[in-house]
Parts: sequence; C-alpha cells; structure tokens
Amino acid sequence: MKSLMAAVLAAGSLLATALVPTAVAAPSSAAADECAIAPAWAAGQNYRVGDIVKYNDGSVYIAERANPGYNPVVSTYYWDPYTCGTGGNPDPNSFVVSEAQFNQMFPRRNPFYTYKGLTDAMKAFPAFSHTGTDTMRKQEAAAFLANISHETGGLFYIKEIDERNYPIYCDRAQPYGCPAGQAKYYGRGPIMLSWNFNYKTVGDWLGIDLLNDPDLVEKDPAVAMMTALWYWNTQDGPGPVTAHDAMISGAGFGQTIRAINGALECDGGHPAQVQSRVNRYKNFTQILGVPAGPNLSC
Repeated sequence: MKSLMAAVLAAGSLLATALVPTAVAAPSSAAADECAIAPAWAAGQNYRVGDIVKYNDGSVYIAERANPGYNPVVSTYYWDPYTCGTGGNPDPNSFVVSEAQFNQMFPRRNPFYTYKGLTDAMKAFPAFSHTGTDTMRKQEAAAFLANISHETGGLFYIKEIDERNYPIYCDRAQPYGCPAGQAKYYGRGPIMLSWNFNYKTVGDWLGIDLLNDPDLVEKDPAVAMMTALWYWNTQDGPGPVTAHDAMISGAGFGQTIRAINGALECDGGHPAQVQSRVNRYKNFTQILGVPAGPNLSC
C-alpha cells in the first residue's frame, strides 16, 4: 500500500453537487420498540428503505436508500443514525474541532466536504483524535486537517484535474481487473485515492465495494473522508510509523508528512511542500488554542 501516496497528483476538480442525506424524524415510543428488536447489521444482506439495524457497537441506523449491505458507519448516503430507546449513536459533535472552527480552517472549501461527513467518517476510527490528553487530541486533529488541506487546496478539489491520467490507474495484472472501467480509478478524495488495487484494499477494509463502485469516493462525503482516515490510521507509507502513531507518540508533525508523502518531499526533496504543510498545521493549532509541539519538519 506504500504505492498509494506515490500515485497522488496535487490537483483535482470541483464536484457540482454534494449528496447530503436528509434528517430522520425523532422516534416515538413505538420507534424505541423497533430499536429494541432491531436485528444486527450483516454485510452483504439486502436492505430496504426504512430498515432499522443495530451495528456492532450497539448504535442504531435506518436505511435511507436500499442497499446490498453497505456498512452503516461508513455510508451516510445509504444509512442515517437513528436515535431511540437504546441510546442511539454517540454524539458526533464530540470532535475536538467545532463546526465553526472547521469552517474557519476551510473558508473556500467545496460544499462536498462537510463537517458531518468528517464526523460520520470518524466513527469507524475511534482512536483518531480521541487518544491522550486534550492537547494531543487537538494536535492530531490539526495535523490531519493540515495535511488534507495541503493535498486538496483547502478541501477545494475532490478529484484529479487532468483527465488524461485517468486510464493509467488500472493495473490489469491484478486478478480482479478493473470492473468499473479502465478510467475509473483516478485520484479522488482528501488523499486522492488512486489505482484499482488501492480502491479494493480500502473498500475491503471499510466493508464497501469500492472496486466496483469507485464513484462513491466522490459522491459520499463520509466515504471520501474515510479513505483519508484509513490511510492516516493504518498506513505508514514511506515512514516508520502511521501518521496517527506519530502524533500520539510525540514523534511530531514532521513524521506525518513522511508517512504521507515523505518519499517525494522529505530530506530536502521538496522543502516548499513541506513548509506548506507546516504552515497549515501551525495555523490550525493556533485556531484550536494548542502549541504546535516539536519536530515539525521532515
């Protein structure tokens, strides 16, 4: 998976319309009874609109759209949290970055990238920005947001600009091929996820069939953010540790750069790119009222 970030291109293009799920009405006592008997969610099972399921952690979801068993924690396009007598989901606004601060950090962001998309995506990564002291949690949040800000021009770009590159991201040597089409695995989302094998690996991890439906990364804000959080929390790239581990261990922001694009930028490769990431991180920690800490560069 270390090839993922090496394939990242530094630009993208706007998506005209964001797909934002509609709110679900507050449940009645009858709805609470429905939640009490809600079956456990099962991957691969067909669900109809209105089906209520209980996820692995006990939280409850209702299907907004029929789907073939997509993970309710992942896809806000198909599922919506359902608060009821069982307690429902944890408050997504427990994130150390408020929506007002998020908007301050990204004043020109594409409407596709929503605060709700980010907080929904975080539910699949409970350690992210919830580990250590309050300062550590805010520093990790600032570090993640600074890096994706750099990658997307301030959460402006959703996909690669140069469409001429799109066909190159299909590795036909893979046994599963490119079922969505030769030119469907181009860079998308906050880390510009690219290549058919990366879409498959991330999709398998998340429980979503991104190999056959890669467009979800540019249609569902939570799925887009999930791909970035997946890399942040699970992949060390060219670095010795993941970006998450770098921030909670005290290794410093510089090691997050190395984990994401160190092969190209660190050790004097592209100092201007490194400085761009550092500047964004300093700005975001200032907004959150915490020190930036040591070891900012790589």
